[in-house]
Amino acid sequence: MTFKKSKETTKQSISVGFFVESNKTRLHLTSLTGEIGYNKELRDKNVHRPQLVLAGYVQLFRFDRVQIFGNTEMRYLEQCTPEYRENALRTIFQFDVPCVVVTNNNPVDEMFVRIATERGVPVLQTPFETTKCIYFLSDFLDDQFSPQSVVHGSFVDVYGVGLLLIGRSGIGKSEIALDLVERGHRLVADDVVMITRKGEGILMGSGTDLVKHFMEIRGLGLIDVRSMFGIRAIRFQKRVELVIELMEWRPDQEYTRTGLDDEGIAILDVPLTRVELPIFPGKNVTVICEVIALNYLLKHYGYDAAKEFTKRLEAVITEKSKHIGERAIDYFEHDFE
Repeated sequence: MTFKKSKETTKQSISVGFFVESNKTRLHLTSLTGEIGYNKELRDKNVHRPQLVLAGYVQLFRFDRVQIFGNTEMRYLEQCTPEYRENALRTIFQFDVPCVVVTNNNPVDEMFVRIATERGVPVLQTPFETTKCIYFLSDFLDDQFSPQSVVHGSFVDVYGVGLLLIGRSGIGKSEIALDLVERGHRLVADDVVMITRKGEGILMGSGTDLVKHFMEIRGLGLIDVRSMFGIRAIRFQKRVELVIELMEWRPDQEYTRTGLDDEGIAILDVPLTRVELPIFPGKNVTVICEVIALNYLLKHYGYDAAKEFTKRLEAVITEKSKHIGERAIDYFEHDFE
């Protein structure tokens, strides 16, 4: 087994400044407090709506999350007396709140901004409705705080299937990936593949900011796939669906012949199908990789060639057993040539 990966890592925190800059264009964020509190840190990927806190219940207040003030929260504050509104706001901002996002371009009064500024809490405003804002922020924060691992290999999109090629150093992963690109498929990453777990069962692979779509071909050096083959030859990210392990052919080793028993591998605790592909000089590994991707698509849509062949074999055996001893030779159109 040559699959090796680095220790799983999870980002511990991001700054509020990074959070604002990353979502400024996406959510049209406007800061009502300048750059106050941009050095604060976010350590939780979830968001929170402090409705009960405004009413005075703080026992379960998750103050360490992004606080969302939607129509409900802002309308509630509007109908309160100035004294009660100030008390409610001070109740929230007595905690170390990282930042506040006010949705639907709800107007924010001077008292709100003043108290937040005193406590060093950024107040951000967006025209997006609350549900849509929470969706985008949750997706962004999930990306930032998801478990991540680094795998040494080549990652290619073949017929829409994410193939992760692994194997010992120098076995030819990059050369196979380059050949697939030349045949019209798309390179996601080479050598260093960053894999992130999205949700519970989805792995997304991408390259690093430094390497991006450069490849190292032994004997040739570094090449830029994007510049050489054009934008059609690359992808910035792709779901990891199949792992192909390249290994030298050994005549004394048994390899899968029927494909009835799928090999498995787990990356970040997500199970994936693994194909052990023995290679030797003259073997067209590129075409086999294409066939592996197509076969995966067939299985995905309900057709398994190995199981279909097994059914036919069983049917023939059953039928032949009914005619044991009978001569069962039938020449096609009496062709005696």
